[in-house]
Amino acid sequence: MSNELVVSSTQQGCRIALLKDKGLLEYHREEDGNQFTVGEIYLGTVKKVVPGLNAAFIDVGYQKDAFLHYLDLGPKILSLNKYTKQVQHKGGVTSDLSKIKILPDINKHGKIADVLTKNQKILVQVVKEPISTKGPRLSCELSLAGRYIILVPFSNTVSVSKKITNSDERKRLVRLLTSIKPENFGIIIRTVADGKDVAALHNDLNHLFEDWRSGIKTLRTAKPRDVVIGEINKTSSILRDVLNESFDSITIDDKEMFEEIKAYTKKIAPEKEKIVKYYNGRAKIFEAFGIEKQIKLLFGRSVSVRGGGYLIIEHTEALHVVDVNSGNKSNSESDQESTALSVNMESAAEVARQLRLRDMGGIIVIDFIDMRRAENKKLLYQKIKD
Repeated sequence: MSNELVVSSTQQGCRIALLKDKGLLEYHREEDGNQFTVGEIYLGTVKKVVPGLNAAFIDVGYQKDAFLHYLDLGPKILSLNKYTKQVQHKGGVTSDLSKIKILPDINKHGKIADVLTKNQKILVQVVKEPISTKGPRLSCELSLAGRYIILVPFSNTVSVSKKITNSDERKRLVRLLTSIKPENFGIIIRTVADGKDVAALHNDLNHLFEDWRSGIKTLRTAKPRDVVIGEINKTSSILRDVLNESFDSITIDDKEMFEEIKAYTKKIAPEKEKIVKYYNGRAKIFEAFGIEKQIKLLFGRSVSVRGGGYLIIEHTEALHVVDVNSGNKSNSESDQESTALSVNMESAAEVARQLRLRDMGGIIVIDFIDMRRAENKKLLYQKIKD
């Protein structure tokens, strides 16, 4: 199994394709000057408090005010608000939170009007990018994502990804990071931290704390709508989140971006620096890798499934519907049940890929071909779960 990242530079920004065994798995477009990326932290202004929704609308500079629900304030919102005010009005407040008095948690079932007031300045993080007629979705539970860990200001909890299942390794990581983390900063340990030594984890923690320090320096003189801590570019964020041992190629057709990605890869995973390659072939990079053809075929209403059969994918306001059809596969199996099982199993893998490729969420209804045998239904259920 091979994982490849292919980056094509365009006049407006870049296009990014993540391939698994030459098949397109994720497709991203990043345009220059694109704001309100997930992870960015802004100094916002409370425009309206809506008790009926138990939420507030925040001005962060987008054409539509961003949405902040009471449950996204986080338990430490009082401490964050007090600290934000102090940084902006007092010169001596530093990025070190060890001397900050953490205020009591807010009531989980409280009212937003008791916490926020109109025109109040507030530090917020984008958790969902603006889409269609909706502005960004915000949270006040700030976090800074690194390669191995996520740094959480105004917390003291150290937690581990559930995907790290070895209990001894979980204990080791918690013990290690509890001993090196700064006071009043929490840590979420990511799956890729499994088996990593203290030097790698400490290095990641230092990078994140440096980002926090420079963000607080920016906050001192920040005006409403300003970005306080920006997210890294899309290509680097994909690398940070998915780069692992199975990656064997990162190909880029822009010299400047190639140098940037090579430097970033060297920083987060030095052993992977050699897999970053510069492409200067005659054909366009997406055509040379067969990606352009896949993009045209994959985003249509009808999608062919390997080995026969096809999917019909419909998007509505409320949900996504996927219909599985046998197509010419119905001629190649001995009976109806085995045809149905064969097409359904192939379709399950393709449906999973399409959900990721099209970034589909919410309610998804998949109409598989009917099967009679309970053991076949269990097999299909397990396949799509996998």
